[in-house]
Amino acid sequence: MSKGAPCENDIEVHYYFAYGSNMNVDRMQARVGKTRRMLSATLRNWRLYFDKASRVDGVAHANVRMEEGGLVEGVLYELTHPAQIRDMDPFEGHPCEYCRQVAMVDTADGPLAAWVYVALPGKTGSGRLPAREYLGHLLAGRDFLSHAYLERLSTQHCIDSLEDEALLSLGISRTTPG
Repeated sequence: MSKGAPCENDIEVHYYFAYGSNMNVDRMQARVGKTRRMLSATLRNWRLYFDKASRVDGVAHANVRMEEGGLVEGVLYELTHPAQIRDMDPFEGHPCEYCRQVAMVDTADGPLAAWVYVALPGKTGSGRLPAREYLGHLLAGRDFLSHAYLERLSTQHCIDSLEDEALLSLGISRTTPG
């Protein structure tokens, strides 16, 4: 898949790779229902960035970009049926905010093709930070991440002072994990 690959829609893929807030299993299940299973997975030659513009100025969502030598860890969900990924599209803003693409991820079961949401180039930029509550969703995936990767996520600079209304517009709250 090239950096500027078009969004893919009609391919039958049975896995979804979450690297952002959907690493929170409760959040993911609230969005699309049950999945068959969850696995630790890595996306090689990609890097995690917090550069996707959110609905709140200066606040970022997670994104991945191809980068030689990079490594993104996350949760790989085996979908109950390939069309289940469409239930995720409205939450990811596909195809206007993020583009859904297929990439190979490494797992203990070997390499698998999985859906990955990648922010569209016009939707990214520098100078943004994630909200502390948003980062909490990524950290909720701790059982699927290496200690080193979890430690790196834990040290991510965040915005700590968002009002409840701003958090709500981001689709997160201080009190609920989903």
